[in-house]
Amino acid sequence: MGFLDRFRKTKAEPEFDPLADLVLAKLKVGYLLDYDLRTWAVTDHSRYSFNGGRTAEEWELTAGSDKRYLECSEQGATFSLSKTIPLGALGSNVRQHILDRGEAPEQVTYKGTTYYLDDSAGGELIPADGGTPKELIQWEFLDEDEELFVSIVQWSETELNAVAGHFVEEYQFTDILPGEPT
Repeated sequence: MGFLDRFRKTKAEPEFDPLADLVLAKLKVGYLLDYDLRTWAVTDHSRYSFNGGRTAEEWELTAGSDKRYLECSEQGATFSLSKTIPLGALGSNVRQHILDRGEAPEQVTYKGTTYYLDDSAGGELIPADGGTPKELIQWEFLDEDEELFVSIVQWSETELNAVAGHFVEEYQFTDILPGEPT
C-alpha cells in the first residue's frame, strides 16, 4: 500500500440506523422479534417474483420447534403470517383435482371454514443467498371475511404444498433486535 492509498476514500458499509432498519420489511436472517408472547428467530429469507411484476418477501420464523412464514407483499403494504399444513387437510380430492386439471378448485375447506379462490399466479422463488430460483404456481384462497387465507403452491408436476394463515399488522411485532445468522 502506497503513501497516498491511506488518504483515498474507501467504500464504507451503510451505517446501521436502529430506527429505520429495525422494521419488519427489513428483517434479516439472525434477527429476533416478539410476536404473540413468544420470541421468534429469523432463520431464512426468500423473495417471490410473480408474473405481472408483483413481488413479495418471505421470512421463516422459528420459536422452538414451531415454524411460521412472515410474508410482506408490495413493499410493506400487507403482512401475513402462515404455517405449513398437510395438503390433505383441504380435502381428499384437492391434490387430484390439481393434477388432473392443472388448476385448483374454486373453493377448499380447512378446519370447517370455506375458502374461496381469490388469485392465482405463476412466478419464482428466489433464495436470498443467491441460490437457483425455483418456478412455482400459487393459488390463494380467502375466507368470507377476507381475514384468513390458504395458499397452495405447485413446485413441479407432482410436488404441492399448502399453508394456512392470517393477515397481521406490523405493530403486533415488537422488540426487533439485530443478530447474527446461525
